[in-house]
Amino acid sequence: MRLDDVQGFVFDVDGTLVHRAGTQAHVQPGALEVLARIRASGRPLAVFTNGSHEPPETFAAGLRDVGLELADEEMLTPLRSVQSYLRARDGDGSMFLLANERVRDWLERAGLRITDAEDADAVFVAHVDTVEFERLERAARAVLAGAELLTASYAPAYAGADGPILSRGAMTAAAIAKASSTEPVIVGKPSHAALETISDRLGAAPATLAVIGDDLGMDIALGKLGGARTILVRSGISRGLDLEGIPVASRPDAVVDGVEELLDWL
Repeated sequence: MRLDDVQGFVFDVDGTLVHRAGTQAHVQPGALEVLARIRASGRPLAVFTNGSHEPPETFAAGLRDVGLELADEEMLTPLRSVQSYLRARDGDGSMFLLANERVRDWLERAGLRITDAEDADAVFVAHVDTVEFERLERAARAVLAGAELLTASYAPAYAGADGPILSRGAMTAAAIAKASSTEPVIVGKPSHAALETISDRLGAAPATLAVIGDDLGMDIALGKLGGARTILVRSGISRGLDLEGIPVASRPDAVVDGVEELLDWL
């Protein structure tokens, strides 16, 4: 596949650019060279993770610590895309938030109006460490009163070094959805909110981008949603995936064992 006509690149993190094993992490072979070649071509890139337990700048700093040079503004997460989603609908609306204090502080500094009242315009579920039933009930009442239920991700689990890690955010969103008889709107991967955030950051339409990641249901689905070119890397969660059993419309445009193979296409 030729990628010289692509106007911007979107990468996943874990399993794509970085490999984690327990508390250790290292940059995947070829990742530094791929990012350097894209930048040398004058084209923009972004990294999008569905992690919502830290501000984007903290994720970027963590990647720099393991040797992956990444600017803060190149790091995208659902904390950025939820802002795009809300501002496109009601820039002055209030949000009932289920998240840790670091995330709450960051969103408030970003200009979002956080409330604990049941007349909120939206309920946003990020990663939560703990949650009380009283707060879940209040969030559900807000949704019943008309608030939109938003979640960073609704995937039941994500890949960890020692196997699947169950998503507390998805559990929390599911509890509110059940109590309020509604379906949450995803603002992380894969979603139109994420695509809009990526497109704004890169200054390019989704259909002109390449999305590279190891998760068929997250990364490849994100690219398919926007008509982007999609490349599945087998260095992460999809290592043993049999694409023959996947509907043709959901398959990636190309498959590589690792990002270093992209060097021949750039």
